[in-house]
Amino acid sequence: MNELELLQRVVEETTRVVGNVSDDQYGNASPCAGWTVRDVVNHIVGGATIFAISAEQGSVPEEELGRLAGDDNLGTDPLGAWKTASTRALAAFGLPGALEQMVVLPFGEMPGALALSIAVFDVLTHAVDVAASTGQHIADTELLETALVMGEQMVTPELRVPGVFDPAQPVAADAPAETRLLAFAGRKV
Repeated sequence: MNELELLQRVVEETTRVVGNVSDDQYGNASPCAGWTVRDVVNHIVGGATIFAISAEQGSVPEEELGRLAGDDNLGTDPLGAWKTASTRALAAFGLPGALEQMVVLPFGEMPGALALSIAVFDVLTHAVDVAASTGQHIADTELLETALVMGEQMVTPELRVPGVFDPAQPVAADAPAETRLLAFAGRKV
């Protein structure tokens, strides 16, 4: 499967998970330390928009970056906000040359294909956060395993700092893929 198909599967799975969050679950704590379910969904909506603008324009204007990273991106319709942002990101990464061009993200300049890989890992990890917080599961083991391998290739020791990635947590090798992904991302499992 190519990178864009992989992102499409992540978006579909994340849409299913966000679509099954009830209004009263948005205040639930998530495995992502200090964040509620609403905070996590807000983050992936802002992140998907940042990735989309980077793929469309090469970088995100500073004032827009600050707004997307810190403001409420959900309003009264979290699922609708996610669908809008993820649809835009899929379209942007599908533009001719988007995967080959250099893009600037808050953590550096990189080829579009690497940015897409980061998006896959980040969004799926946060979809697992939301699922774990709301009594859901992600059953697509192939997708989870693929994201875990991508994370293992991208998350360097320099990224293992509070607020980015905590140290990987111990977990049994035969633990479910969801658990291993969260443990790798530094979540207490």
